[in-house]
Amino acid sequence: MTVRLLTNIGRLWTGSEVWSNVAILAHDDRIAWVGPAAELPGSVPGVINDIVDVDHVENLGGALVTPGLIDAHTHPVYAGNRWAEISMRSGGSSVTEIAAAGGGLASTVTITRGTDPWTLCNGVRERLREWLLSGTTTIEAKTGYHLNRDGELADVRLLRSLEGEPGMPRVHVTFLAAHAIPPEFFGRRHDYVDAVSSWCADAAAAGADSIDAYCDEGGFTSREAGWVLNSGRGAGLLPRLHACGNGKVGAALLAAELGCASADLLYGADSDDVAALARAGVAAVVCPAMVSEGRQSPPVRALLDKGVAVALGSDHSPGGNGITSMPLVISMAVANFGMSVTEALRAATLGGAQALRTPDRGAMARGRLADIVAWDADHEGSFAWAYGLKPMRVWRGGEPVAE
Repeated sequence: MTVRLLTNIGRLWTGSEVWSNVAILAHDDRIAWVGPAAELPGSVPGVINDIVDVDHVENLGGALVTPGLIDAHTHPVYAGNRWAEISMRSGGSSVTEIAAAGGGLASTVTITRGTDPWTLCNGVRERLREWLLSGTTTIEAKTGYHLNRDGELADVRLLRSLEGEPGMPRVHVTFLAAHAIPPEFFGRRHDYVDAVSSWCADAAAAGADSIDAYCDEGGFTSREAGWVLNSGRGAGLLPRLHACGNGKVGAALLAAELGCASADLLYGADSDDVAALARAGVAAVVCPAMVSEGRQSPPVRALLDKGVAVALGSDHSPGGNGITSMPLVISMAVANFGMSVTEALRAATLGGAQALRTPDRGAMARGRLADIVAWDADHEGSFAWAYGLKPMRVWRGGEPVAE
């Protein structure tokens, strides 16, 4: 049993409000008490009988403290890079031109399939470590770059095993074999949909938490995505959806109809989509570092106004961006989506916990996981100024993370 006291906290973001001059008691991996430092109890039932029983006391020097941040949308299991493609895209090249030059998602599938497991594992390990050191204590991590049974299941097991290593964040594993149609299934898309559906039980057994599908023009139709998600739900996986397309695709409405844990990206969502998500209690995961092909943004203000739980994600992927810093994502949410600092910080903590259906994190309250970050700042406004605010110290489950 370990009891840790964090004291001299200048400002604490609890997940919903700000407190000043605060102390936190952590008992093993949970928060045992949090409140004004002047009211620090001499005993906490079931934890300590007297303050001298505290094992570690850490003076944080008036720092800003928050719950560990949550990245609710990432694609970290891949090999190689697509930097040349990104350069072409920035210069106005079309999807067809990029594919003709050997780019696109298929290129990542080819490289990832051809990479030995040891090299692939080391690359993923380094990325996960970067997330934790940036103050992100939980990430949602998708598979989706093997697009065959053995490779996708191996990716699930890889993510689950890395989570158990020292210095790694908590990982919510999402099975995304329905990311695209692999080349060997060219002209047989229905066969691939059936195949992915048949793999769901094995994915759950391998350690997956969720099932996802890429629903967009050029991706999977709402009918195909619905078939996959229902198969995953039947295997005990939480359904979530890449709801990228406009109203013609019907992705957001499908997410609402199925009661998905989250609808992600939502570039083409309209007022009907927002209302449906609000009624169904589906969280919206938005990614301020990414834009759609048509330069659309998700209707973040409408989502917030309708009471939809909004979470933030980096959308880290080989063809998108290499961001592993949720503080940077918070800064971009303020700049690109017009969110207030408070709204963005909530989306990166409590909103992420809601999207992942993990009520044991994302807020500072007794009984929650002691995933805590002390920042090199004294006010939360620094997230909007710094564009990648640095942590002063990170605790995962009450234990300090070594740099």
